[in-house]
This record gives sequence, C-alpha cells and structure tokens, in this order.
Amino acid sequence: MQRTRGRTILGHLLIVLLVLANNIAVPVASFLLLPCATRAASIQDSCLQQSSNSQSADIDATAKMAPKIPQWFQHEITITAPKRGCHLITNDILKAAPEISQLQMGLCNLFVQHTSASLTINENADPDVRRDMEVAMNKIIPAEWNRDGTFRHTMEGDDDMPGHVKSSLMGVSLNIPIRNGRLALGTWQGIYLNEHRDQGGWGGGHARHIVITLQGVSK
Repeated sequence: MQRTRGRTILGHLLIVLLVLANNIAVPVASFLLLPCATRAASIQDSCLQQSSNSQSADIDATAKMAPKIPQWFQHEITITAPKRGCHLITNDILKAAPEISQLQMGLCNLFVQHTSASLTINENADPDVRRDMEVAMNKIIPAEWNRDGTFRHTMEGDDDMPGHVKSSLMGVSLNIPIRNGRLALGTWQGIYLNEHRDQGGWGGGHARHIVITLQGVSK
C-alpha cells in the first residue's frame, strides 16, 4: 500500500517536473536564440554597409582616375592702333577670352589673319623695347628695297612688300601655355601685335582680326 502510494507521488512529481521543464525550456531557448538573431541581423547590416561604402569608394576612385575631357573655345577680336609699330595686346586677349580662367591646363593659340601684320612675345614694361623692335625691323628690311629694284611687288606702296617680309619673319601665330587659369607668360613677357604698314594702315583703316583658340581641361 505504501509502495503504491510512493509510486503515485513519484509519478506526480515526474509529471510536474516535465511540465516545468517544458515551460522553462521554451523561454530559455527563445532568450538564447534572440540575441543570436539580433547579432546575425546586425552583422548582415554591417556587411551591407561595408559593401555599400566599398562600392562608393570604387566609384569615387574611378571618377578621379577618369581623364578629364578637353574643352574648346574660340573667339575673334578686331584691334586697331594709332600708328605703325609694336603694340601690347595682352589685356585685349584676356578680356576677349575669359574662359582662360576656367582651365587648369591647356593652350592658347593666337592667329592674325593678315599678311602685313604679325604677332610676337617680348618685353612688357619698357616702351623703348617696342620702339627699338620697330627700328630694328626697318633696318633688316628697308623700305628702299621697294625702289631700288630689289622688290617687284611695289604697286601698293613702300611699306607693303617690306610688311609682307616682316610678317613672315616674325610670324602670324603664337601658342601660349595655360596653367592654373592664367597664361603662363614670364614676368616681363607681353603679347605684341606688330603693324607693318603706314598707308591705309593704323589710323587709316587696317583693322587687324585675331582668332583666339583655347583648348584645355577645366579646374
């Protein structure tokens, strides 16, 4: 009788323990699994963020490595001056081509569309240099050659054929580097427009057309 009662009590205890174990196991399992899920989600988010950052860095690096596309600009200006000789036109060029300031690196080409005028670069401070340049050119190609039989093309005046020769000697085109938004001229360098004619020229109607062409990459 006592053994039967003991077995019954033991059975009840086992049932209670099983119920308690079942009731405790579920919350404990949930408790243990929840942080793992949370950590997994956090790790996944971190991986996604790192991947996104890596892609953005790759795009930025590619953009920096990609070569800049050169830009082109062109203008034409007309300049007149009071007399024959060498005249500074640096400021005229800068005013006519404001895009120079936008370019990090490039070239500025100047081309004068005439056969008795020329372009050159020389001293930009002492005006005596410009005067002496004109004197020297007149001695190198004297107007007398138009009358002593040296030249045959003489119908347009004593300054015409000498003007053609001076134009070819000094040149009708210049290439000037552009660096950091400025013409890379030296401290004492300036751009000259050289007028080689008197008759019908400066003051008398010879308007000189200069084409300005810019090419370079922006800042």
